[in-house]
Amino acid sequence: MRILSKPKLRTFWEIHPAARVPLSVWWKLTTGAAWKSITDVRKTFPHADAVKVAGDVLTVFNVGGGKFRLIVRIKYPIGRVYVVAVLTHADYDRDKWKE
Repeated sequence: MRILSKPKLRTFWEIHPAARVPLSVWWKLTTGAAWKSITDVRKTFPHADAVKVAGDVLTVFNVGGGKFRLIVRIKYPIGRVYVVAVLTHADYDRDKWKE
């Protein structure tokens, strides 16, 4: 998979240094993947969730033992992953990311 928006990951881990290693691991595993569906994603990341938001389907990953949430848009046919947001668990729970 080709991941776009890596600067969002860097910006987040500069503010939350504990997120750097888990986000880097996610990056490495994802760039080596060839996902065709959420079922494939869950083979690598069992706790990934597909969430419908405003007519779009986003994938939410628990990162860093559940301390952080990574929200992406996956375009399976073209093998691209777009980083939408990286949040702390508390910020994720506020649901503002859905707006």
